Amino acid sequence: MKTTHRRSARRLLLATAAVTAASVLLAACGGSDKTDSSGSPQGSAAAVDEALTKGGTITYWSWTPSAEAQVKAFEKQYPNVKVNYVNAGTGNDHYTKLQNVIKAGSGAPDVAQIEYQAIPQFALPGALVDLREYGFGSLESAYTPSTWTAVHAGEGLYGLPQDSGPMALFYNKEVFDKYGLAVPKTWDEFIAEGKKLHQADPKKFITNDTGDAGFATSMIWQAGGKPFKTEGKNVTINLADDGTKKWTGVWNQLVTGGLVASIPGWSDEWFKALGDGTIATLPIGAWMPGVLESSVEAGAGKWRVAPLPTYDGQPATAENGGSAQSVLKQSANPALAAAFVRWLNHDEGVKPFLASGGFPSTVADLKDPAFVDKKSAYFGGQAANQVLTAAAGTVVKDWSYLPFQLYANSIFGDTVGKSYQAKSDLDPGLKSWQDALVTYGNQQGFQTNS
Repeated sequence: MKTTHRRSARRLLLATAAVTAASVLLAACGGSDKTDSSGSPQGSAAAVDEALTKGGTITYWSWTPSAEAQVKAFEKQYPNVKVNYVNAGTGNDHYTKLQNVIKAGSGAPDVAQIEYQAIPQFALPGALVDLREYGFGSLESAYTPSTWTAVHAGEGLYGLPQDSGPMALFYNKEVFDKYGLAVPKTWDEFIAEGKKLHQADPKKFITNDTGDAGFATSMIWQAGGKPFKTEGKNVTINLADDGTKKWTGVWNQLVTGGLVASIPGWSDEWFKALGDGTIATLPIGAWMPGVLESSVEAGAGKWRVAPLPTYDGQPATAENGGSAQSVLKQSANPALAAAFVRWLNHDEGVKPFLASGGFPSTVADLKDPAFVDKKSAYFGGQAANQVLTAAAGTVVKDWSYLPFQLYANSIFGDTVGKSYQAKSDLDPGLKSWQDALVTYGNQQGFQTNS
């Protein structure tokens, strides 16, 4: 069974979303001063509970496999509310349909699942409801700092976090034992073990990477980079900052040295390589266990999890993947929609999400011994969540995405991807990506510079 995280990661890793900032910028919607039947303003904390009592019908767009179970559980608890669940597709399909109904001014769902990387692209133009209107700002302590930051654009709160993807190092213990490899604690050690493995068997690689925007930005994030800054319509892009250079200083050695497999992520060849030991490690998000268990049966008992290598041996990681639920400005009943979002990600709705294999953003669940200490047969009896939940507390602070990140990801292959194909220095490719993004941002009405 595909997990939420596999789908989320797949969209993030393939980065094919074709939604453009231009189309979303044209879709800005105004606020509302309406009141519900009880007289409470729709934009108030009291209106949320009153909306649940009154009931009604809302529409929810999501791709997560847990969505149907969550909707059924919600309707059982609140029988006077009908939730029309729609799977509008994943990746490009989901975002294109969403931007089309926003632009049209009608047909948008009341609630939509949106990845963290995409939230600014929909929030800044005004297509999403600022949930501070319903008092949701008080829920901050319930979530990890990185996911709470991710649902903000400017000062506004545009969703509640559902899942998270703090990065860790998944490694094939069978391969490590066979070739006498040590689990790397630093990226220098990672390079050294990669060389040792490839020299021993040229058909084995320490990891794979053919050029992926989601992975690259996460790695720059872990290195302390802050290449994207947005203040209103002023956007600064610097893909040559210290953090970015720190990452390429490591990754260039792997790419130019032929130490990473040229196997595209999420391909049939990739899954096979994870099972037969061709790929020895994956630096990736904490949702990966569900993907391995459901899609790489040949790897059962072989894989383990360790902290992500760092530059100085001190714990530090980044998010890779994850999404939230947001209320659309087009909603005819935003208070009820907000109540549903709160239930999904703060109340009882978290349980069916975790039952589907989701990795939570909620602090309470990340501390729950039943989750943290659960041993996995797939991981050789390791309590893998102990490593993953610890990683959630070491995410580097103050990362931000572009207000047109979906477009940025869609052209990564045409710029940085060429460096991967040539097994050459990544920095010129990043410069090409930066130049293209500056041009695009200015075309969309942003004051973009590098």
